Amino acid sequence: MSDYEFYYWSVPFRGQFVRAVLAYAGKTWIEGGDDAIARLMEGPVRQMPVPFMGPPLLIDKKANFAIAEMPAIVLYLGETLDLMPATPTLRALTMKVVNDANDVIDDITLDGGREMWTRERWRAFVPRLEKWMALWEETGHRHGLTPDSGFLLGGKVPGIADVVTATLWSTMADRFHEIAAILEETAPMTAALTRRIADLPPLAELAAKARKDYGDAYCGGQIEASLRKVLGASL
Repeated sequence: MSDYEFYYWSVPFRGQFVRAVLAYAGKTWIEGGDDAIARLMEGPVRQMPVPFMGPPLLIDKKANFAIAEMPAIVLYLGETLDLMPATPTLRALTMKVVNDANDVIDDITLDGGREMWTRERWRAFVPRLEKWMALWEETGHRHGLTPDSGFLLGGKVPGIADVVTATLWSTMADRFHEIAAILEETAPMTAALTRRIADLPPLAELAAKARKDYGDAYCGGQIEASLRKVLGASL
């Protein structure tokens, strides 16, 4: 029997962070699928596992507990699976990284497709993307990260911050080579950390499964199509 039920659309995007934490922790889960998500969203609030506007949504079957919103889910998993750092300062920094990742994917989709990408809009955005990458690079630098070793917030083993970092940048870079090139140029230590963590067997297996299940899809819809168009990527 699986440990969790997970509800997210059939793309990586925001749901991949939750999948990555579950995979890294060696947990099992089943996915509800797009139709089940739509039914939950359209149904009465009083019948929802937890009141929510949209996925991701996680149900911990053993604890009989449901939680939505990616950062809240990751916090819950980090706490219950003993993946959070021991000190309040590092715990707070971990959640900053999680929330920063959530903000980056909002940025890369122009707040979920409120507008579509144009080449001019992308050119204007690149400095902001580079600044996001620089934030990761400086965070790692302050905690002893090098091109060949270390973790984003220090320590001897990967933590939530590293799993989220690798998921953010590897999922994006694998699908958009122009973004991969910007990451290598702007934040080489972050790029190297991303490769090291993404190569861990549970995360490598998850990435391969995502490729099998979702193909080249990243976030889906018209916003992904517009992003691929301005970056010259094929659909």
